[in-house]
Amino acid sequence: MNEKLAIIYWDSTALLSYLFKDRHSEQVMEKARQKGVHLVTTLTIAEVYTVISRSCREELLSEMIADTLFEILETGAWSKLNIVPDSMALRELARKWPLKGSGLWHLATAKTLQREFPELMILTLDRELARASKGESLKLVAL
Repeated sequence: MNEKLAIIYWDSTALLSYLFKDRHSEQVMEKARQKGVHLVTTLTIAEVYTVISRSCREELLSEMIADTLFEILETGAWSKLNIVPDSMALRELARKWPLKGSGLWHLATAKTLQREFPELMILTLDRELARASKGESLKLVAL
């Protein structure tokens, strides 16, 4: 049997749950081990760098732990994308869904990628982004 590989788009909430133990971490780790293509965008990486760096500045993390987390980000099994979402999709989705800027960007990027990869699934812990993704016929990774 020829099984299709999963294509999973990770937003920053999912990646942060992978790096920092929370109530979703075990499920997120399980999804990270799933065979397939795991996509992260430069925005996702920037958002995660920001959280790690802020936690370090606020002395919630040591420099050594921050460096380890940065290393995990750099060497993880994610395919890093430098992509710009379709501007018309941004405009249309902004009118349709009450999302924050980064949520809108992730939704529009996933919709842009979905054109080429209809099997794309989004992994997010953001309720509003999950609701909008479902409303836009994007498959969600079940946790």
